[in-house]
Amino acid sequence: MKQKKLSRQSVLAQMMALAAGEANDVVKLAYLDEERKGEIDGLDLQCLTEFKRSSSGAVEVKLTDRVAVLEKLLEQLKEEENQGPAAFLESLDRPVAPEGMCSQR
Repeated sequence: MKQKKLSRQSVLAQMMALAAGEANDVVKLAYLDEERKGEIDGLDLQCLTEFKRSSSGAVEVKLTDRVAVLEKLLEQLKEEENQGPAAFLESLDRPVAPEGMCSQR
């Protein structure tokens, strides 16, 4: 299987999708019978983390912890906000350009 190169933006977009996604298709999955098993491929199950069906027919589902995803997303967004001041301070620590060259200061 060929792996995709993940960018920071694509990971953040995936986190947003997990945090805002709907669980409607998870409920549909719980009620699918053997004859309609082929419909599974068309369901959006990205927020599903665990699915169990007992011999009695009882279904247990576990979904993505949206609060945890939102907390991580908020951390990442705060980190992005802090990149501006950090980049400025880092530029102040750069050595002065040699004589005759333009300085970035």
